[in-house]
Amino acid sequence: MGEIMTPRILSGFIELLPGAQLRFDEMRRIAEEVYESFGFVPLDTPAIELSEILLAKGGGETDKQMYRFTKGENDLALRFDLTVPLARYVAQHAGELSFPFKRYHIGKVYRGERPQRGRFREFYQADIDVVGDGSLNIMNDAEMPAIIYKVFTRWGITRFRIRINNRKLLGGFYESLGLGSLSAEIMRTADKLEKIGEEKVRAIFTDDLGIPADKADGILSFMAHSGTGDKTLAFLETLRGSNALYDEGLDELRKVVEGVRAFGVPDENFAVDLTISRGLDYYTGTVYETTLLDYPEIGSPCSGGRYDNLASNYTERRLPGVGISIGLSRLYWALCDMGLIDTEARRSTADVLVIPMTSDRAAAIAAAEAFRRAGVRTQVYFEEKKFKGKMNYANRLGVPFIAIIGEDELAAGEVSLKDMRSGEQNRMKPEEAAKLAADVLSAEKKRPIVAEK
Repeated sequence: MGEIMTPRILSGFIELLPGAQLRFDEMRRIAEEVYESFGFVPLDTPAIELSEILLAKGGGETDKQMYRFTKGENDLALRFDLTVPLARYVAQHAGELSFPFKRYHIGKVYRGERPQRGRFREFYQADIDVVGDGSLNIMNDAEMPAIIYKVFTRWGITRFRIRINNRKLLGGFYESLGLGSLSAEIMRTADKLEKIGEEKVRAIFTDDLGIPADKADGILSFMAHSGTGDKTLAFLETLRGSNALYDEGLDELRKVVEGVRAFGVPDENFAVDLTISRGLDYYTGTVYETTLLDYPEIGSPCSGGRYDNLASNYTERRLPGVGISIGLSRLYWALCDMGLIDTEARRSTADVLVIPMTSDRAAAIAAAEAFRRAGVRTQVYFEEKKFKGKMNYANRLGVPFIAIIGEDELAAGEVSLKDMRSGEQNRMKPEEAAKLAADVLSAEKKRPIVAEK
């Protein structure tokens, strides 16, 4: 026998034990259900693409972080996000798609950055995008916060705020100050405001970008007018007419706020925030970031925005779009780390464990099928163990119910259904037991995954 290797995975990669995996998959399924309820179709692009395709919008940090390798004559790489593959996909299949094209993609991406607490090299993102052909109505921008709201509340997260801004409005404001050539740099710097603070941002404005002190103060004062939609919009209206691009951005922002309310998102769950710019030049209009109010240290687990031309590197066809991305792995890990998700309660998908106490396995199999016909996930315990060992197994799995078939139950064509939480146990026909379990479980499925404290 050869040397036994130490089982291990690479730093920055993650795998979960059964209970945690089940909870993660619940979160993923809820996101899928909400996405599909808004008409988005699933998409799954290859994890490996040609490097030239993935680097078309990259360079800089993207190139450094990409997992890149050669196979034969091909220069290949693992995808580092889900947006660039989408751009390639719509350019490649534009003639076969119906526009606006609404897709969701929940999948793994890979970034070779330094692993640290809550950040991984392999992780799941949950993206949605709407791509138009030539144009895309602004109401699609308003729909995005509505989708975020439904996903988060379905998870059990209620104390959050979706922060909304518009880069046209910002760019127009900077142009009105005579700083149009510095707009991109100002936005990238302003996007760091929460991380490095006002003084450091001001120092970058004045020392690095050469912005006069009075104009730097004007920018910071402008960004401070953030909060409820109506008050911020009223302030922004006082500057209308100073710049055409500003006015266009303000009109879009106002329509988005009106649309978000029309979708039923409460005012406490969204705000106009003039500090949000999304440092990437990729975004051209509406931008979003989401904050968990009680856990701001998590950062923005969901962000995105509007872009003028998704696939400009792959086609001359103009394909504007808007999208959001939820950092699913990062958010899940943070919620677990804070004790807001119970990953210990269940270690099995089974809702019922059928335990035969006789050598007759046929009755146990038939009972399991009765449960499954009622929509109850069911496992049969076939191992030859004493009753205590079988019960220990049921407890370790955390199954809600067990169905025991002993000599008496076998003779009567019944099972003894035990609720493992209450301890209540009753004998009945398998079909009756299946209906009882299904009714109890149906109510329990409405319980949120996240238990806010």
